[in-house]
Amino acid sequence: MTFDSPDNTDNPAEHQVPEESPAQAQPKPPQDEVIGTRRGMFGVSGTGDTSGYGGLVTPVALPGGTPPPYGSWFDAFVGTLRAALVGRVIAFDTVIEKIVVFRDELTLHVKREHLVAVASALRDDSTLRFELCLGVNGVHYPDDADRELHAVYHLKSITHGRRVRLEVSAPDADPHIPSLFSVYPTIDWHERETYDFFGILFDGHPSLTRITMPDDWRGHPQRKDYPLGGIPVEYKGARIPPPDERRTYS
Repeated sequence: MTFDSPDNTDNPAEHQVPEESPAQAQPKPPQDEVIGTRRGMFGVSGTGDTSGYGGLVTPVALPGGTPPPYGSWFDAFVGTLRAALVGRVIAFDTVIEKIVVFRDELTLHVKREHLVAVASALRDDSTLRFELCLGVNGVHYPDDADRELHAVYHLKSITHGRRVRLEVSAPDADPHIPSLFSVYPTIDWHERETYDFFGILFDGHPSLTRITMPDDWRGHPQRKDYPLGGIPVEYKGARIPPPDERRTYS
């Protein structure tokens, strides 16, 4: 039986730890951006919260911007996109608000007036080739002042097998975001659904009408300021009371 000791210098190179090269550098975790405090399970107030978590208090936080290097293929991608925008006479730093690497996924926060130009560059540049838009999601952050409504587009490069997200925000008082229908026509119904549930107005959409709720429905039911569990529903002339007003049986 033998034991290693400080005097054992058989092969010092085997015990040396190589220094981390820039290519191996890991992205620094972004600092969370706290935008408010949520009370209850869904942040509902003034209506019946039937969740049973009315006393729950949690901070509302969004991932902050990630400084470079981003790791993985993200650094080369950002450099290529920067060059593609320069070719279109668009300054990268004026259209991209921040870059977030979170759980090995890349999100570009784009200023809404430049959304179509960025999406076109991602689709058309031969080294990027994000040919497919998988859909758009709406998000409502009531405490994110002047950025309450968010639209998140998911893009897929079939050529390179990569995914990236574009996130755009708009204030509640001016809920307008340019439609990506001219770049990705298959986004038609996705933007209609996001409009239906969140009230985001996609400028340039060919037929921005409700897709799920009735045309005369008031409000947008997936917003966080929408009443929860307290909507009186009328069905064929009969009124169905909201859950917090219904009769209970014991």
